[in-house]
Amino acid sequence: MINHIKTPPVQIGVMNSSKATNKNLDLILDKTIWKESKKGKDIITAVIDSGCTVQHPHLKDNIIGAYNFTIDDEGDLNNVTDYVGHGTHVSGIIAASSNKFGAVGVAPESKLLILKVIDKSGVGNYINLIRAIKYAMNWRGPNQEKVSIINLSLGGVNHSEELHETIKKARNEGIILVSASGNGGDGNYSTDERLFPGYYKEVIQVGSINLEGVPSYFSNSNLNLDFVAPGERILSTHIDNKYRELTGTSMAAPHISGLVALVLNLLKKENKELNFFSVYEFLLSKSKRLGFSSNQEGNGLVHLK
Repeated sequence: MINHIKTPPVQIGVMNSSKATNKNLDLILDKTIWKESKKGKDIITAVIDSGCTVQHPHLKDNIIGAYNFTIDDEGDLNNVTDYVGHGTHVSGIIAASSNKFGAVGVAPESKLLILKVIDKSGVGNYINLIRAIKYAMNWRGPNQEKVSIINLSLGGVNHSEELHETIKKARNEGIILVSASGNGGDGNYSTDERLFPGYYKEVIQVGSINLEGVPSYFSNSNLNLDFVAPGERILSTHIDNKYRELTGTSMAAPHISGLVALVLNLLKKENKELNFFSVYEFLLSKSKRLGFSSNQEGNGLVHLK
């Protein structure tokens, strides 16, 4: 049986530049931290998603590589055209360079490896997801750079032993995996909604809150939830070199991926070991509970300052 994966459905809003703000960033960081963390410089995140508009003016300088695992564009391995906009939006939340629209990324000087596993119809499969994770593990840049973070704003409802083993191997290689919790929430914190790979304990599973710090009604609740981040009406890069507001746990996860890029540079500066546990401990030390069930918010909202 082929296990299908999807980017969790999102709501789309038209960008209004006059109302664009950085409130989502203000919730998770004090921008003074950018100097010390070098805005994520030299940290590489693999974005496994629907591809990316690689020539977007606020992304093109931060894309270090790309690979297509789908049959889109006749399976051209180098063509990661994003037909749905999801991967472009996620990429911008992590690493969009500074711009007048206010849609700057969390780690605007970090780099992105674009791995396309979701096709133009909005679906993919576990086979290609596993291939993409392995690719990220083995990838080396022009100067032998390695991937430090994998962002997974996607998932499927079925457990896969092969996927889980691949996730474990990636973490053992020192890669920090961050995933959306999923948008199947029913508003009842006592019920468990599971999306894989986010539900695996080796992954940092991220739920969504609104800009007032309240858990989003659609955000999956479960006992393995790690943190929450802004996921409603998030402005970021989109197809056709434009910007859009999207809503979903898909938008929450890359906020944490961006923070991890900053944290890795902070830990480097302190000459601390760079691994899942040191990063997780740092995030935990900077998190604050919001007053809701741990099934809804995990360890709460991370704020770097």
